[in-house]
Amino acid sequence: MDAPYPAAERLDLIEDLHGHLVADPYRWLEDPDDPRTRAWAAAQDVLTREHLDRLPGRQELTTRLTELLSAGSVSAPLWRAGRRFATRRAPGQEHAVLHVREPDGDERVLLDPVEIDPTGRTTLDGWVPDLEGRLLAYQLSSGGDEHSVLHVLDVATGEDVEAPIDRCRYSDVAWLPGGEELVFVRMVAEDEVPAGEQAFHRRIWRHRVGTPATADELVDGPGLYEEHTYYGVHVSRDGGWLVVTGNVGTARRDSVWIAELSDGEKIPPLTPLLTQADDVQCHAWVDRDGLLYLHTTDGAPRWRLAVTDPRTPGREHWRDLVPEDPGSVLQAVRRLERPDGAPLLALARARHAVAEVALHDAADGTLHATVPLPGTGSLTGFSVADRDTPDEAGRLWLGWTDLVTPPEVHRYDLATELTVREEAAPGAIDVPAVRTEHREFTSADGTTVRMFVISPPDAPGPRPALVTGYGGFGISREPAYTASALAWVEAGGTFALVSLRGGGEEGEEWHLAGNRADKQNVFDDLHAAATALIDAGDTAVDRLAIMGGSNGGLLVGAALTQRPELYRAVVCSAPLLDMVRYEEFSLGRTWNDEYGTAADPEELGWLLGYSPYHHVADDVAYPAVLFTVFDSDTRVDPLHARKMCAALQHATTGDPQTRPILIRRETDVGHGARAVSRSVALAVDQLSFLAAHTGLELS
Repeated sequence: MDAPYPAAERLDLIEDLHGHLVADPYRWLEDPDDPRTRAWAAAQDVLTREHLDRLPGRQELTTRLTELLSAGSVSAPLWRAGRRFATRRAPGQEHAVLHVREPDGDERVLLDPVEIDPTGRTTLDGWVPDLEGRLLAYQLSSGGDEHSVLHVLDVATGEDVEAPIDRCRYSDVAWLPGGEELVFVRMVAEDEVPAGEQAFHRRIWRHRVGTPATADELVDGPGLYEEHTYYGVHVSRDGGWLVVTGNVGTARRDSVWIAELSDGEKIPPLTPLLTQADDVQCHAWVDRDGLLYLHTTDGAPRWRLAVTDPRTPGREHWRDLVPEDPGSVLQAVRRLERPDGAPLLALARARHAVAEVALHDAADGTLHATVPLPGTGSLTGFSVADRDTPDEAGRLWLGWTDLVTPPEVHRYDLATELTVREEAAPGAIDVPAVRTEHREFTSADGTTVRMFVISPPDAPGPRPALVTGYGGFGISREPAYTASALAWVEAGGTFALVSLRGGGEEGEEWHLAGNRADKQNVFDDLHAAATALIDAGDTAVDRLAIMGGSNGGLLVGAALTQRPELYRAVVCSAPLLDMVRYEEFSLGRTWNDEYGTAADPEELGWLLGYSPYHHVADDVAYPAVLFTVFDSDTRVDPLHARKMCAALQHATTGDPQTRPILIRRETDVGHGARAVSRSVALAVDQLSFLAAHTGLELS
């Protein structure tokens, strides 16, 4: 790289925040429309593209990643009155396509995002058929902005039956029996709240298909419409009950309301069952037997299953059906009807992030059987047939993946007690031979942490290693097919996925051990994982790379500033990095339950303790760093990466040839789903960068 880094003005801006003197020299880079920002970003585009385009092995990597992703995927089916709905992505397709299979076995495409938009920029964000399988509610967004628009189509004709409804970002939908009405969540109109506030206010509506949204009935109840709340809605199969859950921002606490419905009448005010003050998580629904089921962390950080009469929903009436298992996390519950006999409950668990499924008696919760699974992997779906598909009673469908298996579908039959692969991913691919391990290591405070490690079967160490993780919001990273990981290992590297604290791999206590005042534990876990790989002879300091996105971008941003000598190369994607001002932008304020708020003196201290932007120090040889950001990202603003990139470029003593600091940006894509070709292009840039700076030969 011959050109110096683009000039970036350093402001003499220091603020006194609760007694902390906080410098922010690149505040001007927060504004994407500032002429200085535009000029800086354009110069960075040229610099980054020149560096990335001349890295070795790019063409070979493009070919291999395309091959590995051509395996495609299939999803577990959703049954409605004999119709089977499922997604499939075949080789050459940019997005998964929704198919419907008729009772006679005929299958056809119902929704193909590329048919809707040949540019590939439109994504199918969600879909749910009505209980009769005749209508389908689905949501589309374009350009990565995730501002979903709700449509309803006729399954028989494939045509929309009413005008689309906007403002349905992160909107849950539940159908009432008969398919004439649905309950859904919608953001308020822009003119109903102050400027910039729309994303933080939602309402729940009852909508009659074919009528204008202006005629919808507002669902209400005590304490229902708090700011920042995301809602889930569930209508019982008989249409007798509506259950609403709500969580404020990303807080891991659920409020729950319930209402008994009457045919043709307005929905009565909802009755509160749990509030944020109860400080528990709870997924609640009324099942076919008329009972209210509660999948909850109440007294059970790894979750338990309780049940009660919906007319007496208070906690004092809850009866424990399946208690907490201290060694695994209860993730999902399905009611499995036996063709002859009492129903069972299928419970999906994860033990150290590895899937398990067991059957329990629906009456008393006793263990009935364990469902055999293909190996060490995770579930991508978990479904049973509805009551109007009696020919499929006694069967359980499992979406399955593991470190070397593309998403496929398995079926368990009660009659045979066997699990069989029903449908493989549609593309025939040659997966490289690898060795997979589930290892333990010890973090700084003595805590045992686990990681999945993929390596070449016989290659000697030390090898270039790529380590990744997430460590936030109670989200679990489970073993799954990952084309970039397999391409890295096939080239001779080691790949490690770490079950960091802050995630949900070991339940809610694991999550709480890595957030707010304890966020440093997450970074310590990553450092310890890297050290364990070095100590085991898998890699060495000069061959070690880390990669993370979103909250995982914060992870690697903190790691490279805390231990710059430990890591040789870093990819930091769509990251949070300025933890003093993160609440000021996009959805940032909805995350302060996870991180803390700069408005509170004590919590500002937590944030300043690790905020990557504020820990960039002069005269340090930082690792090679590639930031990857997306201009249409409406979750994490790219300003974080811009400011951090400028700070590192100013401070590092690293040679820009061998330890460059670069930022790669894309337009028309956002934080979430993208077309396969865009995924390949991004992965090629990321992996070729890491390979070049850790000595991995891609060609």
